[in-house]
Amino acid sequence: MNKQAVLSLSGGMDSSTLLLHLLANGYEVTALSFDYGQKHSVELERAKELVEYLNQKDQNIKYQVIKLDGLSQLLNSALVTGGAEVPEGHYAEENMKATVVPNRNKIFSSIIQSVALSIANETKEEVKIALGVHSGDHSIYPDCTEDWRSADEHAFKVGNWDSHLVNYYTPYMEGNKFTILQDGEKCCEQLGLDFDAVYKRTNTSYKPIKHVVFYDDETASEEWFSDYKSASSVERVEAFIKLGRKDAVNYADEFGPVTWEFVKEYVSSVLDEYQKKV
Repeated sequence: MNKQAVLSLSGGMDSSTLLLHLLANGYEVTALSFDYGQKHSVELERAKELVEYLNQKDQNIKYQVIKLDGLSQLLNSALVTGGAEVPEGHYAEENMKATVVPNRNKIFSSIIQSVALSIANETKEEVKIALGVHSGDHSIYPDCTEDWRSADEHAFKVGNWDSHLVNYYTPYMEGNKFTILQDGEKCCEQLGLDFDAVYKRTNTSYKPIKHVVFYDDETASEEWFSDYKSASSVERVEAFIKLGRKDAVNYADEFGPVTWEFVKEYVSSVLDEYQKKV
């Protein structure tokens, strides 16, 4: 029996890298994504594309999207449809708290715990719950901290029979997006995967933009681009800059697509301004 893990797969860089990490370490993965009315729902498309790509490369990932219909209408957050404008700037700035979705990780974890325990009950083997939370999330998202994870795990343990068979796995808890990307590079090499093919199938942008793209055969279609100004995008671009690699994701603003060099220059200026404040 292969090692078993249930992964919360958002379609972003962190959880997508954790998926690679689990596969590289011999886990059989059940990946769950959640449709909760997020504005950046393109992340669900990217998650599906990544799973399909990996399964074509002889992986065996079980994947399902959990729809939480009607929830977004009851939530106060800039990240959900109908919410305020998503702020721009560095992740650590106070205004980024507008991107908190109340109790989001608890909502997700309850479902993930149910699935993991069901697998454990069937196989009588240990199952890991894998979360891609990291240190960059801690100051803004209290439900990404070790304290929260431990408390949530305790409630699960005392509330379920055989819960000793389910344990959390958070290998990036003390890392950041750069160290996560480093791990992704290593895992791609280990699994024989193309790094760019993997990461172009991820979305980190909280403010994705649609533009019409014209092709050489005179056809056209609407395609999603990542923004480069929202905090999540700034943090992602910073990680790619540190790694010394071009991000395979396409970027744009309200005026149209922009080059990677332009994105790097903009993000570098944001980081410089933030350093002057701290």
